[in-house]
Amino acid sequence: AQIPADEAIGTFETEYELHLHELPDVHPIVHAWEARPGSGERGPDGRQAGEFSIDEALYDSFRFNLSRQIVGEVRGREVLAMIKAMESGTGSLSTTHAANAEACIRKLVTCAMEAGSHVNRDLALEKLSGCLEVIVQLSRQVVQLPDGTQQLRRWVSEVVVVEPGEREKGYALTHLFGPDSSGPAA
Repeated sequence: AQIPADEAIGTFETEYELHLHELPDVHPIVHAWEARPGSGERGPDGRQAGEFSIDEALYDSFRFNLSRQIVGEVRGREVLAMIKAMESGTGSLSTTHAANAEACIRKLVTCAMEAGSHVNRDLALEKLSGCLEVIVQLSRQVVQLPDGTQQLRRWVSEVVVVEPGEREKGYALTHLFGPDSSGPAA
């Protein structure tokens, strides 16, 4: 909702979850790409017929003069597309699930290494610490309301700045806001 309506947005997802392209009154300029698994025969390159990856979608998107590139939930090798989007110079953001901000980096490194032997830990850390700027960690909890019903509450629990760091760790985190005993970041 904070992205101005006149900005062109590209979304890149393995399955549509963001649905920004279905909100023309909020964001009228959205180009939505969805990956497509292949099926049937394999071509000479080893890929199944009809396969369309997030990497290919991102490559195609560079002709669209986008203001923002949003790579949906990162669960695996799509982290490489996330890194490429972040390195492209347009505004970019992504989501993933992790216990806290530092665990987010560890998860993204693991996801990058799952892409193949060409991506090792050092390369993954170098790329991630070079392109990630801020991690906003959300927490959630189901709370009991006075009337006996339950409600899911979400809040920002951490905001950290990511920078390249010492070789052993590979990154440095600066906590702008951290967990408070009451829940939301302080």
